[in-house]
Amino acid sequence: MKKYNCIIIDDDEIDRLTVVSFAKKFQELHILGVFADAEDAGPLLGKESIDILFLDIDMPSLNGLEFRKMAAHVPVCVFITAHPEHAVESFQLDTLDFIVKPVKLNRFTQTMARINDYMELKLKAQLFESSIGGDVIYIKEGHEQTKVKLHDILYLEALKDYTKIVTSAKRHCVLSNIGTLLKEENFNSFIRIHRSYAVQKQYIKKILTNEVLLNNDILIPIGRSYKENLNTLL
Repeated sequence: MKKYNCIIIDDDEIDRLTVVSFAKKFQELHILGVFADAEDAGPLLGKESIDILFLDIDMPSLNGLEFRKMAAHVPVCVFITAHPEHAVESFQLDTLDFIVKPVKLNRFTQTMARINDYMELKLKAQLFESSIGGDVIYIKEGHEQTKVKLHDILYLEALKDYTKIVTSAKRHCVLSNIGTLLKEENFNSFIRIHRSYAVQKQYIKKILTNEVLLNNDILIPIGRSYKENLNTLL
């Protein structure tokens, strides 16, 4: 199993120990260091190869957002904070996930699934190649090209600079962020409903308060800032 080096920084002892206990449940994580002060973690940045940051935001002397700027070369950053108002600013700093305290194991497990997906995509470096015929795209997967019909795609899911392309039969991955894909003319049948999701309009069965129900009974969350996008469908 591939191991990922991580560091955990949180000035609250209970929260810090909670994240450590959860991280130890995942064999793919190797904890390089645990810190109560972000400044103490600084020297590790130049000495060790770090794959993942688990960062609190509201900390004395050096907050998590400032530390992320210092550690911009680290591939994955997950903010764990009691202050959800920092979410927008955090995602401007190349954040993979944002967990609001108190941290629960099931939520941490969801984050680990996203991390593993992202690392797998990064390793494979699958590329969005080209599109022809208006309703078909070709995705390079290893040494082969897979043809995917646009009308078979249920939704798109963002993973930093990669995007999952999900059909009812299979999930494909491309090295292109979701915003770039949605600017392509061939993706004009999709609607962005969340920072991390865009769905194909024809597969929307029902619009709920905070979710969209797609065919195959798939529920996709609606982001508060994207609700207006759905008004055109009502």
